[in-house]
Amino acid sequence: MKLANERVAGRAAPVDKDLAHLLSRLDRLSVSPGFAQQRRIAFERALQVYVELGSQSPLSPLREEVELADLLLYADFYPEDGQLTLIEQLRDVITEHIPEEERAWLDPLKHSYLDLVEVLPPQPGAARHSLRSMGDRRLYQIPAEGLNLDTETGSVLLTRLVRQPGDPESTLAVPAGPVLVLSGADARALYETTGDERREMEVVGGSFELGDWPEFAKRYGHLLMRNFARMRLAALLEAVSEIRYRTETGAAYLYVIALYEHHEFTFIAGGMAELEGWTEEAPPRREGSAVSTKLRRFVQMGRPQAEDALQARVTVTATELFLECDSRERLDAIKHRLAATFGYSLHFRGESVQPPVRQVTKDELSGSEPLTVVVTAEEDRVSLKAFLETVYLEWADRESPALGGETPRHVARTAAGRDRVAGLIDDMERCDVGLLRAGVVAFDYNILRAHVGLC
Repeated sequence: MKLANERVAGRAAPVDKDLAHLLSRLDRLSVSPGFAQQRRIAFERALQVYVELGSQSPLSPLREEVELADLLLYADFYPEDGQLTLIEQLRDVITEHIPEEERAWLDPLKHSYLDLVEVLPPQPGAARHSLRSMGDRRLYQIPAEGLNLDTETGSVLLTRLVRQPGDPESTLAVPAGPVLVLSGADARALYETTGDERREMEVVGGSFELGDWPEFAKRYGHLLMRNFARMRLAALLEAVSEIRYRTETGAAYLYVIALYEHHEFTFIAGGMAELEGWTEEAPPRREGSAVSTKLRRFVQMGRPQAEDALQARVTVTATELFLECDSRERLDAIKHRLAATFGYSLHFRGESVQPPVRQVTKDELSGSEPLTVVVTAEEDRVSLKAFLETVYLEWADRESPALGGETPRHVARTAAGRDRVAGLIDDMERCDVGLLRAGVVAFDYNILRAHVGLC
């Protein structure tokens, strides 16, 4: 299992000292109060994926992504409030002396853009290293020490190269600092995804001026960053989906759960017994605990003898059906099969599909084998409690199949009805899913009794 572009190596290439001083001036200018709003707009555009996910984001931008966003702000961003660009402000508004050595980098920086450049085979003893743009095949020659990045030939750099002052057509260039090193496959995927967006923009706009790569990359370099972030997120979600959850005893932990209500125990339990791929198992018996006579359990197994053989479990009680699974995909498939088999006899009440909350390190996710996460009995109880509190929130005022379609609150208005509702809650408590899973009741059923006036 590999974490989202943990294959990607973030690096910091050395920057020419005069260019570095110029970038520092631009940075100071960008944080001025009058430019704060425009800075925010630029960063929201460059780091859009992380901004949209907000505090719920499962990952943060790499340091190099933030630094590339800085460079987009300095060199590519046109303020939306009519202000001059940062480079124009520094070049045309004389507020401080700028040495000619720094000023010489203004135009090269202004015409630079974010690019995907392939590392070409090095020439032994050469003072410069060759790179080639994936966008327009343009060649660059950068100082050999600028690529001191343990970078293999064929790797691709997502970075900004600035041509050295002088001939604008010269191949001589220097890195502007942050470098993301991608595999050839990842770089091609990033380039093709962004290229598809470029062609769509051209068709919608009726103009093919974006066919020129430097023009496109200059105006829409933030798309490269956005798609790179999406690749990281997609790979992370893929890695997380491969996590194996286990109980403290080593059994498969079924964290996905759904609840149905019904009033046909014999029909549903009998149907499950005949359903292909399901095997009945004896319900757990715990000393001192009363067990309902209407309780049957069925399991779906994967590979025989495998430690992760258990894939799903269905528990049928007098009035409820609990479906437990090891993944959202399996839940969806089984739900469709239950609907096709039992139709309107089952009344869906809710589901929980979120895996257990766990802080997982990058090293753990980057291992070659799927990560195993152990979920304690207490963590399971807390999760089940939250789920049942949600699905039972409106139980008293929801039409109950077991009560002939009437609500428990309405039925409990009569003495006979109170006994029926009390018996219904008692049986729910005896068959509590937490009690069946770990021997501890997960929900306080006195809450339901209070809702209908029984206590």
